[in-house]
Amino acid sequence: MEIKNPCSQTNLRDISLKGGNLKKMAKLSEKYETMVVFSLKDGEEQIEGLKEKFTTLIESNAELISVNEWGKRRLAYPINYEIDGYYVLYGFDCKPDFPMELERVLNITEGILRFLTVVRVDAPAKPVPEESEEVAEGKPEEVGEVAEAEETTAGVPEEVEEVSENQDEGGSGE
Repeated sequence: MEIKNPCSQTNLRDISLKGGNLKKMAKLSEKYETMVVFSLKDGEEQIEGLKEKFTTLIESNAELISVNEWGKRRLAYPINYEIDGYYVLYGFDCKPDFPMELERVLNITEGILRFLTVVRVDAPAKPVPEESEEVAEGKPEEVGEVAEAEETTAGVPEEVEEVSENQDEGGSGE
């Protein structure tokens, strides 16, 4: 009788600890954001040219979702002896290989101080309760907690005063 090793039929690198398959299907598209800080050293004309250059580059390789121009802002610290920069935020949807190409082009282009590309994660919106509903409902747990907190803070100054009075009395008794 021949004993077969169950692992011999499967590549161990393809099996996770939980028994699932590690190989997952590659994402076809992902949402990204790229913040670019342009140099103000060469003037507004160069900034407009660079903004147009990167807008067309993104449009040709991805679906451009938004272009938010934040405008001229002070930098947190001087970069190449410049204290101000022109900020532009690009939002786009593309294949995972395009952001590397975009960063390569950004890296070799003159007139760019800094850039950062991140995967955009849209957080689910939480419903915000209205103030009038909370007051109308009169949540007893929260009201009780607030009352307890007021009692605690109200008692602290009295104790401090009592201690200072005791110290005065103790000091005069010597």
